[in-house]
Amino acid sequence: MVNIILFGPPGSGKGTQAKKLVEKYNLLHISTGDLFRYEMGNNTPLGKEAKSYIDKGELVPDSVTVGMLRNKVEANPDVAGYIFDGFPRTIPQSEALDELLAEKDQEVHRLLMLDVPDDEIVQRILERGKTSGRKDDLNETIIRNRIEVYKNETTPVYDFYQEQGKSVTINGVGSIEEIFDRLCQEIGQLAQT
Repeated sequence: MVNIILFGPPGSGKGTQAKKLVEKYNLLHISTGDLFRYEMGNNTPLGKEAKSYIDKGELVPDSVTVGMLRNKVEANPDVAGYIFDGFPRTIPQSEALDELLAEKDQEVHRLLMLDVPDDEIVQRILERGKTSGRKDDLNETIIRNRIEVYKNETTPVYDFYQEQGKSVTINGVGSIEEIFDRLCQEIGQLAQT
C-alpha cells in the first residue's frame, strides 16, 4: 500500500497529476473539496454540520473534515493506497491523518510537493480562469494572495513530514508528462523499499 500526500500551491497541477497517478497505481484520490461536495450534496450528518459552519462563513472544524476523510477511507479498504489532495493543511490535521492511518496499520509514505514559481502559478491560473468560470481565477491580486495563504498556512505541514523524512520536493515546471515522470520516479522508489 502506498499513501501519498500531493502537495503544492493552487495552480501547481495537483488535480491533473492526481488523475494520472490514480490510473497508473490504482490509488484512491481523496480531495477534501470533493468530500465536502459529496457529504453536503447527500445531506449526510457530517455534510449538514459542515454546511452550518460554511453558511456562517466559518472554517469547518478539523473533527468534521477528519470524519469525512475517515468515512471515505473506510468505504474503500481494498485500494492500493491513497492520494490525499488538499489535506492536511495544518499540523493538527497532519496528526489526525497519521492517527487515522495508524489505526489501520498504515502511514503516510511521502508528501510530494510540486514546486512551481509564483509567476508561473499566476499565469497558469489566469489561463485556467478563461474557462473555469471562477472569477477569483481571473484576478491576479487574489491569486497572489491565495499563494501567500498557502505558503503561510501549509509550510508547517511540509516541515512536519520533513522531520519524519517523508517530504520530497518535485520540480512542477515542464510538460504534464515530464512532471508525471518525476512523480513516478519517487513513487517507484517507495515500491522498492
